[in-house]
Amino acid sequence: MPGQAHKHHRIARVLADEIRAGVHTDGSRLPGEHALTQRFGVSRTTLRQALQVLGEEGLISTHAGIGSFVTFDGTPLDNRLGWTRALAEQGTELTTETLRFEEVTDPELAAELGLASSTFIALDRVRRLADGQGVSLEHSRVPATGDLAGLPERGLDGGSLNRALIAAGRITDSGEGLVSVRGLDAAEAAVLHRSPGESFLRLAQVYRAADGSVTEQVTSLLDPARFELHVRSGRGGRL
Repeated sequence: MPGQAHKHHRIARVLADEIRAGVHTDGSRLPGEHALTQRFGVSRTTLRQALQVLGEEGLISTHAGIGSFVTFDGTPLDNRLGWTRALAEQGTELTTETLRFEEVTDPELAAELGLASSTFIALDRVRRLADGQGVSLEHSRVPATGDLAGLPERGLDGGSLNRALIAAGRITDSGEGLVSVRGLDAAEAAVLHRSPGESFLRLAQVYRAADGSVTEQVTSLLDPARFELHVRSGRGGRL
């Protein structure tokens, strides 16, 4: 894996330099995956790791297939950047409080996702506005396999779980989700500094790699006064 990490960072640097030099103009499309894998002599997985890095740096934006995206006060949130950074770039400061970051055993979730191993990395976080009021509560579960095993002991680079997934070669290719509305229970309300029974959006999502394996399962509770879920269709990828 260290060799692959070196490769995708090298490719990201080359493309980043080209973008900044104007080789790829703003609003245009990068060459397709096939052309780029042929150019750099790497696999699609390695190339996608490089593109994820460019996305985190805000140099490219990718939108694939039929899917959805979340907005906060009408502004789309880029999951590759992380919501805190994406919101900061639009002038909204959020604080992120980690409630839990550890390896757990969850046979029920493993059975639901069709996984042989029931060991997951659990990352629970609440995001708050400046006044301390919580606007989202997120429960992320990542299969603790390969290079991701022992991640809580090593910690997250810059607090980014997505960055850790990229480094481990776990690149999300597709996802599916279910949206519902329900009232907060007493524990959730206490964490969010809200009232029990207050209605929140519940967004449950499963993300998968190109081979169909699960990269992450996330359940989020979102303040409906600030968040909206938009459905989109079509395909595009722009600088």
